[in-house]
Amino acid sequence: MNRYSSILFLLFLQLFFAIQPCHRVVTTAAGGGSWQLLQKSIGIVAMHMQLLNNDRVVIYDRTDFGRSNLSLPDGKCRVDSSDLVVKNDCTAHSVEYDVLANKFRPLMVQTDVWCSSGSVVPDGSLVQTGGFSDGERKVRTFYPCNGDCDWVETGDGLKARRWYATNHILPDGKQIVIGGRDQFNYEFYPKTSSPGVYSFPFLSQTNDRGSENNLYPFVFLNSDGNLFVFANNRAVLYDYKTGKVVKTYPAIPGGDPRSYPSTGSAVLLPLKNLDAATIEAEVLVCGGAPRGSFEKVAKRNFVKALDTCGRIKINDPNPQWAMETMPYARVMGDMTLLPNGAVLIINGAGTGTAGWENGRNPVLNPVLYWPNGAAGSRFESLNPSTIPRMYHSTAILLRDGRVLVAGSNPHVGYAFRGVLFPTELRLEAFSPPYLDAQQNNLRPAILSSTASKGKYIGYGQKLLVRFKVTGKLIPNMISVTMVAPAFNTHSYSMNHRLLVLGNIKVTYVGASTYDVQVTTPRSGNLAPSGHYILYVVHQSIPSTGIWIKIL
Repeated sequence: MNRYSSILFLLFLQLFFAIQPCHRVVTTAAGGGSWQLLQKSIGIVAMHMQLLNNDRVVIYDRTDFGRSNLSLPDGKCRVDSSDLVVKNDCTAHSVEYDVLANKFRPLMVQTDVWCSSGSVVPDGSLVQTGGFSDGERKVRTFYPCNGDCDWVETGDGLKARRWYATNHILPDGKQIVIGGRDQFNYEFYPKTSSPGVYSFPFLSQTNDRGSENNLYPFVFLNSDGNLFVFANNRAVLYDYKTGKVVKTYPAIPGGDPRSYPSTGSAVLLPLKNLDAATIEAEVLVCGGAPRGSFEKVAKRNFVKALDTCGRIKINDPNPQWAMETMPYARVMGDMTLLPNGAVLIINGAGTGTAGWENGRNPVLNPVLYWPNGAAGSRFESLNPSTIPRMYHSTAILLRDGRVLVAGSNPHVGYAFRGVLFPTELRLEAFSPPYLDAQQNNLRPAILSSTASKGKYIGYGQKLLVRFKVTGKLIPNMISVTMVAPAFNTHSYSMNHRLLVLGNIKVTYVGASTYDVQVTTPRSGNLAPSGHYILYVVHQSIPSTGIWIKIL
């Protein structure tokens, strides 16, 4: 059947599954961290989220599954004769959330942004690409503002349909758009000297017939300028300029898929020793679903999710996966880099896969992963949420160190009654243990920097940050990190990276005040040009960050 018939069929499935038995949730007594409900409803489902450098978060869902719970202002309506559900829709499917004011306002998208992708470009604007149906080739831009701006759509800016694709910002400021359903290729945006579509056979080689298991591939810019691309259960190092595979990595042990719809998550672990000739870059891939799970879900057999993580040093001459076991099996989990270098694993389900009505047994406990801990003791279970975050959930790091958590809608439309997991409009913040008040005397407070807001700093330059710590400071436990905010959707945080700045020198100034001097990354291969959040970290306790721009 064609994809439009498929949607109608899925509407029938939603009604059928609504009468299935009640679910159980996976939660245990755990350690630290706390939860805060920020908004009882933002009116839409947070399927996609991106933090901008004005501390506002752009959130959107999709346009083709009915009216949302938030009206557009000033009598605006989106008129779309091709929409499958509502051809004249006066409700919003995007919002801007103001973190500092804890307020939100409706935004208007013109075409369907469902399962799309995006990147923040060097000028700070969000450039979002693709989607479904009339949105599949569209490009949309959102420029940071003080509350008087909206989405700007530029038409068919893409050469190929991009649905479930991955974007990554490149050292030259362009973005590469990789894959998508039935797209075994990539292209660049904006269209300048590289206007075409380029074949990428690795994507067809990793495509499982009937289940795909290679959508939203995990892509990370390596320190040598090449791209690490993981799809299904294996990865390559790819030179996108020449179209050649530089290195082929072994399949992850066990051979089970980790990509959509057998959705795991992945991060590039913090980059350190940035002056080294060859920088040790490691990728961590966690969770997913055993092979065949997607097919079994169709028979209402919900298989236990994977409880393993694989970690690989991608620049080693003979790279091999090191496997670890998580406290909980998890599919559709989100992984977020925290300012102190730990990884937060949050959201998701204990059984099933991604997709409509395909997950069961919500996993409510977040988990911390400490990359520098001893093998076998790197995981730390944290306090649970009370809200299941299933398919179409999101999580992103905020400048103050909290993690914004939202979304969850495993249904074809908005569904609030008679279903296992109602459409979720609530917005939460999770505060990791480092934000506990008992840590306040050890927490740095940044007073100023030579790269303060409104300025920018270049590559390989000295950066001075003045900060205050009221308690006893241990100089050799001070670090300075910079984090690229993520575009988060479908359990993957695109463009997310953390760098630990080197050549650190701490000087006492007086009155509990200190200067720390570090050196910025040497090139755009390490830190593509744009906005980052800078933190001072003391004994694994980060300051509130400040925005800096590197050019």
